[in-house]
Amino acid sequence: MPKRHGFTCRPEELRELAQLVLARARRAGASACDVDVSEGYGLTVTVRMGKADVIEHNRDRSAGVSVYFGERPKARRGHASSSDLSPAALEQTVDAAAAIARHTAEDDCAGPPDAALLARDVPDLDLFHPWDISTEEAIAIALRCEAAAFAASKKIRNSEGATVSAQQNQFVLANSLGFMGGYPGSRHYLSCAVIAAEKGLMQRDDWHSASRVPGLLADAKAIGHYAGLRAAARLGARKIATRQARVLYEAPVALGLIGGFAAAVNGGNLYRKTSFLLDSLGKPVFSPLVRLEERPLTKRGLSSGAFDEEGVATKNRVIVRDGVVEGYFLASYSARKLGMKSTGNAGGTHNLVLQSGKLDFRGMLREMGRGLLVTDLMGQGVNMVTGDYSQGAAGYWVEGGEIRYPVEEITVAGNLRDMFRGIAAIGNDVVERGGRTSGSILIENMTVAGA
Repeated sequence: MPKRHGFTCRPEELRELAQLVLARARRAGASACDVDVSEGYGLTVTVRMGKADVIEHNRDRSAGVSVYFGERPKARRGHASSSDLSPAALEQTVDAAAAIARHTAEDDCAGPPDAALLARDVPDLDLFHPWDISTEEAIAIALRCEAAAFAASKKIRNSEGATVSAQQNQFVLANSLGFMGGYPGSRHYLSCAVIAAEKGLMQRDDWHSASRVPGLLADAKAIGHYAGLRAAARLGARKIATRQARVLYEAPVALGLIGGFAAAVNGGNLYRKTSFLLDSLGKPVFSPLVRLEERPLTKRGLSSGAFDEEGVATKNRVIVRDGVVEGYFLASYSARKLGMKSTGNAGGTHNLVLQSGKLDFRGMLREMGRGLLVTDLMGQGVNMVTGDYSQGAAGYWVEGGEIRYPVEEITVAGNLRDMFRGIAAIGNDVVERGGRTSGSILIENMTVAGA
């Protein structure tokens, strides 16, 4: 780490605290232990209607401790956490976790990760780019962003705010198998949400940019301008009659389809049998057009990491190839439940990337010809057990490959199995949000329920 910046602990101090926890667990009679010690700091500023609305400086410290008594298949696990990193508080946290473990039922799948799967040589993924920004500078950027939204159209009448956030953190993860690793990271974003009004009717829309590197954030004026144009374009929305239609998911909402698949092949849902994709490994689930990769070792990636929350090494891999599922997302516990090995996904997925096609956004509209462009989804409408899908939506009706008018108060419905198989095209208009990257996705046929 090149500089300490605003951290209160040096990396070696976090390592010493982790060692203290492991030593205390051994003295308590634990057969195994793992600990995560971290701290973070940051600044978040929101302006609204030309004035600073929220100014928040955050500083967080935490430690999570898991201890195990007994060996598999008769292990018992206890977990406790603390926001106090003093040695005395950490020892009390270990004792609390041990007390819980002694009263917990034996679990044949509990225990630390397999030692052979732990990360050894950890590459530098260039994840730490602190943003040394003052409160005044953050306010000025947010004001420029919001002002650009109002300047985009005279129909922009109100604002939910423009936000600038700069966050830095560092951590050390260690376990009794001899693993210890950690690194600093940063995450920054800039967002804007505004409201357009005309003839007593209102519409809202937003846009944002996020990056590890402050210099790679989109221009504040560009974000505000685009948010304003999007909100104004939604005015005059109509209702449409119920029909079957082709549906084009704009890239930001298409990311939700990737999230639905990731949840369905998550180990927890698989071993609990609460997924519609049970036993899908090696089977065609998607259209042959689909290739989905997990890229945890991407430099500067928003969800990059050389190891997961258990210390298991991650690796770049293909999850879906030519529509066929080649991988699940498993932590140690869920992997044991399924008779498999961890895939390094304790804590979630890492940089899911859907391979894009050759068409840009306008090309995707022409490819659809006639149908619904979805730009906003509302509510939670996915039944993970059956795959049934139904969500409130808003967007635009398309005829002849061109947007004709905005629509609202509609529902798009289907089943994720059919939707995945019915993917007809994937655009190259890619966006990255929340560790997922995708272009727009065209689905051949869905029910569009309207008036």
